[in-house]
Amino acid sequence: MSLQTFKAVSCAILLSLLAACASVQATDALSFSDNPRTQAFIDRMVTVHDFDRTQLVQLFAKAVPREDILELMRKPAEKRLRWFEYRRIFLTPSRIDGGVTFWREHAGALEDAAREFGVDPQIIIAIIGVETRYGSNTGHHRVIDALSTLAFDYPPRAAFFAGELEQYLLLAREEQIDLLTTTGSYAGAMGYGQFIPSSYREYAVDFDGDGRRDMWNSPRDIIGSVANYFHVHGWQPGQPVAVPARVTGTDIQPILDAGYEPHTPLAALQQAGITPARPMPVDLPAALIQYDQEDGPEYWLGFNNFYVITRYNHSPLYAMAVYQLSEEIRNAYEQQK
Repeated sequence: MSLQTFKAVSCAILLSLLAACASVQATDALSFSDNPRTQAFIDRMVTVHDFDRTQLVQLFAKAVPREDILELMRKPAEKRLRWFEYRRIFLTPSRIDGGVTFWREHAGALEDAAREFGVDPQIIIAIIGVETRYGSNTGHHRVIDALSTLAFDYPPRAAFFAGELEQYLLLAREEQIDLLTTTGSYAGAMGYGQFIPSSYREYAVDFDGDGRRDMWNSPRDIIGSVANYFHVHGWQPGQPVAVPARVTGTDIQPILDAGYEPHTPLAALQQAGITPARPMPVDLPAALIQYDQEDGPEYWLGFNNFYVITRYNHSPLYAMAVYQLSEEIRNAYEQQK
């Protein structure tokens, strides 16, 4: 072997060894096993909830940190898009038609939920439509990866997601959920209604009576659980959600800054130059909400039921999309019926 050939072979071997080392280091980095926060979490689950330590160690050795999830958390659509851009995503013919089809297919369950929980069917349907396109997209991220990443590698909300990870492990034990195959959103929300684990444990109901709360495969459980969530948070059946407003007053910023929970009777808002587009009871509390359209701001008055939608997702963009989609679905369903 010539000296030149020997050097070439030696270089190739060295590069191969370096690549192998880099591969091992990358594999080690893609693990929660040595993360002290993971170890503290395991200690808590063993001590407080009587989980098996060995099983948890094996579980988190198989969980994968996800940088893409951290990036998604930094740029949610509700903060990235303006109203007219956000609205285009959800107010589409396919989502409206899908809602009508869902109503037809599950009319009995929707009627039962409306009777038991006092929640209008179109709102239940619109939530499922906005969240998962009626179950066609319930999320492709492994929930254990998403929640572990956010609990152990996302300091701004680590405490919150550690709590959700704890709730997820408890939920999996209660409902026989497979921890290594179950998928959901990048924030760990699951099923047709995209319940985070704490909401799943608190608000999901066994509406089909089979002994399990199944937010993936039981339409009755899905419908009943969304209805129960709204019921517990104070939904008022048949009451208004929101109405467009005409604004002539000049000092409205303090009213906008007061938030989305109804805080001022309509009579007082009218004195401030804020008038609903149609007659409403003057003693009805409302909040003023501003939305960005392409040609300038648009104003709406939100009532109690609008605020209840924001308990599902705190964004006013989300709440308005759900409300407007629900109205389109209701109108289309009644016309076709």
